[in-house]
Amino acid sequence: MGMESMNANTQDLLAARAALDAAEAANEAVLLRCIANGAVIASRNVYIDDTVQIAPGAVILPGCVLRGATVIGPGCVIGPNSLIEDSAVGEGSAVNASQVYASQIGPHNNIGPFTHVRAGTVTDYGVHLGAYVETKNSNFARGNTVSHLTYIGDSDVGKYCNFGCGTVTCNYDGQAKHRTAIGDYCFIGCNTNLVAPVSVGDGAYTAAGSTVTQDVPAGALAIERGRQANVEGWAVPKMAAYIAKKQRLEAEQTAEQAAAPAPGPQG
Repeated sequence: MGMESMNANTQDLLAARAALDAAEAANEAVLLRCIANGAVIASRNVYIDDTVQIAPGAVILPGCVLRGATVIGPGCVIGPNSLIEDSAVGEGSAVNASQVYASQIGPHNNIGPFTHVRAGTVTDYGVHLGAYVETKNSNFARGNTVSHLTYIGDSDVGKYCNFGCGTVTCNYDGQAKHRTAIGDYCFIGCNTNLVAPVSVGDGAYTAAGSTVTQDVPAGALAIERGRQANVEGWAVPKMAAYIAKKQRLEAEQTAEQAAAPAPGPQG
């Protein structure tokens, strides 16, 4: 490599370092301003756009990125490791290890961990969106609980509903998006598919494992399952070799544990 190339590379590295130093200095200035305004910033490992508004008393934990027209209410705990963009988070809410885009999170919500709140999500007071929940273009009234492994898109959900694990609103038919309407005080059983357009009336149940394609009246139980048939003894020969293999493995492990020397005293 010639001297001119080495000099050019050195200049590029110096320019890159200067740009990085300037970006870090600008971000630290934003962090210091937020702290001076009453927010608690737990680490320099946080990035906040200068357009973001953070109320006094909010806590921003390490690994967070707050961008755009984001507003964080008082008493919120954001993070660790959350990304919030162009969204409002209401007073006293927590957003833990999750991503929120172009949405309105109500007061005293509990979001995360590992929740993906997509554009157009609006939640009321006391909503819980838990682990591996994804929402999009949906409205959640007060007190809804969606604990885990659920997709709710293009939906309007009444108050105090409970969603079992694995619920899916099937909102796209390959050509158009359709909405799902769920009333107040509904219980949506685990692994329910709600095929939109469809509605579930107030206080209704869906049985676990059901695919719901017709409207459910208020107070009803929607159940859609094939009839179970048990073939007695069918599994016995299929499982014999597997069980024997696991029993041999368990015996070997037990023998190894018995032969291992006991741990010495800790000083």
